[in-house]
Amino acid sequence: MRGRIGAAVLTAVVLVCMPGAKASAAAEPTLEQMRAATEKYRDVKVAVAEGYIADPANICETADMMGRPATDGAMGIHYFRPDLLGIKGPPNPRVNGDGTHTDWLKPGILIYEPQADGSLQLVAVENLVFAKAWHAAGNTERPSFRGQPYDHMVDDPATKVDEAHMFEEHYDRHVWLYRENPKGMFAPFNPNVSCKHSKGSAGHAAH
Repeated sequence: MRGRIGAAVLTAVVLVCMPGAKASAAAEPTLEQMRAATEKYRDVKVAVAEGYIADPANICETADMMGRPATDGAMGIHYFRPDLLGIKGPPNPRVNGDGTHTDWLKPGILIYEPQADGSLQLVAVENLVFAKAWHAAGNTERPSFRGQPYDHMVDDPATKVDEAHMFEEHYDRHVWLYRENPKGMFAPFNPNVSCKHSKGSAGHAAH
């Protein structure tokens, strides 16, 4: 017992003293805890009441919109919290913010799949930080979750598609809590998500 306690204390000291040391994945919420915290958002009215707003263009994001194979599937419609993402104004010319929020018990973004009856079904949660703000806060590496670095998204002006869906360069991580994903729990797109019932815009403005 004394040996285990000593090892735990030593580990804590090392984490505090090592420059850039980060908490282990064990300190992160479990998927079960995340579901418990976000289950209420299955009702989109609850999400809206708590400050989440729909993508103004009401775009249901698909893989091919961002230059990926259509077989990768879709993301869905994003509902986001401007305060958590640090978004303080309209796109100029792209969406930008200064938030560094990565709390998975209060995700910055909720993702919904449009249904045939016009309703929305919660399929995933997401956190997103803008690259410039993240590094300005002193972070040298991109954020990570469960040992996996967030995806890096930045538009390539040389292509016809918008790889960053009207956002400035950013890091994001999707977690498919409410829809099984054959590509993996943390993949950016899900073949089991469809935008066929979307009533919003069919794509992004030219860039």
